[in-house]
Amino acid sequence: MIRSDIIRGHLDSIILRLIMEKDRYGYEISKEISERTDQRFQIKEATLYAVFQRLEKKELIQSYYGSESKGGKRKYYRITTLGKAYFKETVEEWKEIKDIVDIFMEGFD
Repeated sequence: MIRSDIIRGHLDSIILRLIMEKDRYGYEISKEISERTDQRFQIKEATLYAVFQRLEKKELIQSYYGSESKGGKRKYYRITTLGKAYFKETVEEWKEIKDIVDIFMEGFD
């Protein structure tokens, strides 16, 4: 299991990436994160909704209610144009961070 504090700074980007692929609802995002990481990283519901609030406040995503499902209407999230631009910036930033950390971590056994 990965320490969540290491990933916390990148949660916005991870969630934006998933929403960029297609509009999604909370539980679907949570499940997708677990599946793609072979259960090595799970996001708590409270954390996920805090991220949604933060991203919506920054106008990087928008929420809307989908059509009725068994448990009522589902709240979906879509990425905005601003969100896409922000995501591209974070990808570039991540590449830089990764290069710097690799300098110190690679080749050590």
